[in-house]
Amino acid sequence: MQRQSLIAIAIAVVLGLVAVWVANSWFSAREARIEAANSGTQRIAVAAVPMNYGFEIKPEHIKFANYPADALPPGTFSSLEELLPAGKARHVLRPVQINQPMLAADLTGEGEGASIAAILPAGMRATTVQINAVSGVAGFIKPNDTVDVLITRQPLGNAGAGGQVTDVLLQNIRVIAMDQNAKDDPNSPANVSSTATLEVTPVDAQKLVLGQQLGSLSLVLRKPGEQENIPIVETVSLTDLRYELSNAYRRDGDAATEAAAPAPRPRTQVVRRPARTVRQSPPPPPANKVEVTRGTQSSEYEVGEYAR
Repeated sequence: MQRQSLIAIAIAVVLGLVAVWVANSWFSAREARIEAANSGTQRIAVAAVPMNYGFEIKPEHIKFANYPADALPPGTFSSLEELLPAGKARHVLRPVQINQPMLAADLTGEGEGASIAAILPAGMRATTVQINAVSGVAGFIKPNDTVDVLITRQPLGNAGAGGQVTDVLLQNIRVIAMDQNAKDDPNSPANVSSTATLEVTPVDAQKLVLGQQLGSLSLVLRKPGEQENIPIVETVSLTDLRYELSNAYRRDGDAATEAAAPAPRPRTQVVRRPARTVRQSPPPPPANKVEVTRGTQSSEYEVGEYAR
């Protein structure tokens, strides 16, 4: 009996040692895999909450995540002290979503506030134009939308006989702010603004300033991209206020529609002929007569009937 107990204890010890070895091997392999995975990553700061333009960044708005080291974008932050130095705040210049890396290009400098000038691309200018409820598309234009700028003015010289004309002044212009609002919030309701700040080149800025002095400007909401530009810009005057499809605005499908449309029926030309004239037979020639006078009496006789 004692011998059987010793055998059972020995088997239990062996099985225990085998279990310990298997568990140790599994944990060791798992740690090796984790270390191998982390060896190609770097810990960087990412957003813990959504952030819009002008948002002041605080430590509770930041978290850290491992990011592939070979795919790191420029301008990342590896520590909270690097992102938010003591006593110096940063603000967001562009919308940032949750888990998006915090990049220096999307933030202000240390201790700087949010500024329109900080988000202007190199060589661009910010110019403000005056608008109203109609010229501002009833408040549906929001920051970061794209618009065309129209100008309504008096024609140059004597053209137009005193009427007004409308031209396309600029195309594919990005809106920086409406009034003093530069936040791109898709959930905000439409708000009628009195001014719009546009991102333009220096020459386009001169055109806007001169255009406001010569006439009235209107904004037209559009899709972004040069492919949406009008290839041929036409001046619209009072004589053009009629329903007509201009060649500059004709869509590609219009030509196919016109080709598929049945040809119009030729109009039947009615030729009116003059009324037929009924030819009348000429009157018979007068008969030959001979007048015979006997004394005081005269008589007429027809002659030549027997010769017919």
